Amino acid sequence: MSSSKGGHPNRRKTSKAGPAKGSGGQKKGLSGKGRTLKAEDRPWHKSYEGDDKPKKTQWKQAKERAKAASEGRTTNIGKAKPKRERRTDEAEMILGRNPVLEALRAKVPATALYVAFGTDLDDRVAESVRIAGNRDLPVKELAKRDLDRRTNNALHQGIGLEIEPFEYADFDELLDTAATSGTTPLLVALDGVTDPRNLGAIIRSTAAFGGHGLVIPSRRAASVTAVAWRSSAGAAARLPVSKVVNLARSVKACQEAGYMTVALDAAGDADVFDLPVANDPLLIVVGDEGKGVSRLVSETCDYRVGIPIASEVESLNASVAASVALAEVQRQRR
Repeated sequence: MSSSKGGHPNRRKTSKAGPAKGSGGQKKGLSGKGRTLKAEDRPWHKSYEGDDKPKKTQWKQAKERAKAASEGRTTNIGKAKPKRERRTDEAEMILGRNPVLEALRAKVPATALYVAFGTDLDDRVAESVRIAGNRDLPVKELAKRDLDRRTNNALHQGIGLEIEPFEYADFDELLDTAATSGTTPLLVALDGVTDPRNLGAIIRSTAAFGGHGLVIPSRRAASVTAVAWRSSAGAAARLPVSKVVNLARSVKACQEAGYMTVALDAAGDADVFDLPVANDPLLIVVGDEGKGVSRLVSETCDYRVGIPIASEVESLNASVAASVALAEVQRQRR
């Protein structure tokens, strides 16, 4: 049954009161927006006469900045976002049964050993767990999917070793340590060696032949990673390694400290077996097998010497060349 006025019997009644006076149709007060800029002062306006008239794509940003300034506000519109610095001291994971076992045997500094649930406990895994237990290294079991996530889905064979970030030595402290060692200082510098296996092998050779430290560039060169740790066979834990910004400047600093500096160069003026300064404080600079020592660093050094090899062989691996030079220096010193 309908109502006498023809309306719906269940329709909700609403207030017919209109908006408050002076509200512009809204039930809230209005706030001022600051002074209005003239057309010639608006960079986004076609009448703008400034020398720095922005491109069309910049008009909106310019308008927002002017509006904020008129209201006494600050804004970051149009400003470049600060670059996020990449961390270089983050922990690294060694993955795989053989690499993990080799790293543990070499006493690579580590923070934890991770083993996935259900992993086949073969001799390598069992020995890894045993070595970790003897070193009081935490052994953490986790689901395979969690280990996948930690390793970015890399091939891990159910086991991973988290190693500590390598702690580089200060260059000046390295020179002081060599000077107070009780033996004639012997340092090695690498120029453009990018293979971490070469780096690890050179660390091992430097330690084996009585070297006091290694100097590497901070850019375009290998760092002491898990691969370098393994290749050094534990020598990275004993030999100081310094990372420098400018290798040529570091060579000059060694010269000022009384070092003779020698660059290994296939086109050198003499060969390493005729080196007259082997008994002096010495810095040997080794370059990459392909490019060799850079021109600036080579010209900075006091001597450029080569290693005589058969004509059929074009060059030697960087780690082999460093080992030959270090062995010859040690022979002459004895």
